[in-house]
Amino acid sequence: MQLTDLILNNSEQVTRQSGLQSPENDKKVYIETFGCQMNYSDTEIVLGVLSKFGYNETSSLEGSDVILLNTCSIRENAERKIYKRLDDLKFIKRKNPNVVIGILGCMAERLRKDLLEERKCVDLIVGPDEYRRVPELIDNVLETGEKGIAVKLSRVETYDDIAPLRREGVTAWLSIMRGCDKFCTFCVVPFTRGRERSRSLNGILDEAKRLSDEGVKDIWLLGQNVNSYKFEEHDFPDLLRTVASALPEVRIRYTTSHPYDLSQKLLETMAEYDNICKYIHLPIQSGSDRILQLMNRLYTVEQYMKVMKTARELMPDVGFSTDIISCFPGETEDDHKMTLDVISEVQYDGAFTFLYSPRENTKAYSMSFDIPDEIKKRRLDEIITLQREISYDINRKMVGKTKRVLVESLSKKSDDFYMGRTDCNKSVILPAQFINDEGNQDTNLRAPAIGDMIDVLITKANSATLFGNPVHFHLPISNSLLNG
Repeated sequence: MQLTDLILNNSEQVTRQSGLQSPENDKKVYIETFGCQMNYSDTEIVLGVLSKFGYNETSSLEGSDVILLNTCSIRENAERKIYKRLDDLKFIKRKNPNVVIGILGCMAERLRKDLLEERKCVDLIVGPDEYRRVPELIDNVLETGEKGIAVKLSRVETYDDIAPLRREGVTAWLSIMRGCDKFCTFCVVPFTRGRERSRSLNGILDEAKRLSDEGVKDIWLLGQNVNSYKFEEHDFPDLLRTVASALPEVRIRYTTSHPYDLSQKLLETMAEYDNICKYIHLPIQSGSDRILQLMNRLYTVEQYMKVMKTARELMPDVGFSTDIISCFPGETEDDHKMTLDVISEVQYDGAFTFLYSPRENTKAYSMSFDIPDEIKKRRLDEIITLQREISYDINRKMVGKTKRVLVESLSKKSDDFYMGRTDCNKSVILPAQFINDEGNQDTNLRAPAIGDMIDVLITKANSATLFGNPVHFHLPISNSLLNG
């Protein structure tokens, strides 16, 4: 699962920007984050911890006192990226032997021995449940030269009392729980992040209110499996209802869900509140019951499809996305075709698709994995091609319709355009100025701004993005943006 960049918060009621650059802090920490949304959320927790010990975040490697890589182990390619980055950082270490280089997160827990013994530039390794110890371990490296390691998993750590240090923006991740108890046979999460434990409902609500006070307009409730949230007598639908009721002007989303735990109560709660976004990311992984059983996914295709059908009945405009693992050990051509059939039947708005990646310590690691490379490539290409066609068809049908869009940021391609997002999580590109019917800037109207919620007429689409204009205003979209 992939998504991206983020925000800031501080329990001392300082502004979001000043929280990042406290004048009392004189040490610089540079952090690179790899992997899923939880890693980005964890980076904010680490920054919150370090800010209390005299550190400011810096965007430059040069002159940093501490360099941290927050890592991912979900697939082999993710780990390969970290090893390559460490090769780059060796040169920084040679120029400045006093800089402390650390590995955080899932890879730290999984490969601690290799990282310490083989990668001489690494000074400390800290797993996902030991972030409170980062300042202490840094100090120890500086004072004694002794490398630090803290990778013990916890049954209770939720960082509920830590105020994450977020960058500016109108969107924020809010972690509600940690770990996973499902033990899918392909997944390292239970081994790298430990068992499930949930934050207090009041702690989550207080943080959501602080985010709203700081200008956040779109909050993602985050967990490895949010549907498993349980605190005292409260389940995840209770939490979702509580936050949505308290912040009616804020969009509320969540990720990631496990199909086994997505209840009728949750779908009814989503349908009840206008500010709970009608978007569900629900990983199917495979369209074959036999493969799902080998994966230990705990549901059948029929059960999964029943959830999707109920969601559409309660929320006709709901947006769906999914995760799919192609070529799991033992997957046959028939199994692959079943996955294509599910994609065609559900009509996902988007999908994150991957070839199976063997992970040590998982049950699938010892399973037979003898699918030829050319078949792997062909099957994955067929999945991607089918999903791209479906995504384009869905988006094309939105042309001519008006959608409510939250303006989130400038477009990555041009400062003349904004990027916004619909309720069902579709990216929309729109002009940064109101344009009249003659094609000129209309100075009588305030230009759109980041954080605005505006109605947009969709004028063009590709498989990934919608393009449009604020209602009653028209601006041609360049082919370079449309085809990008």
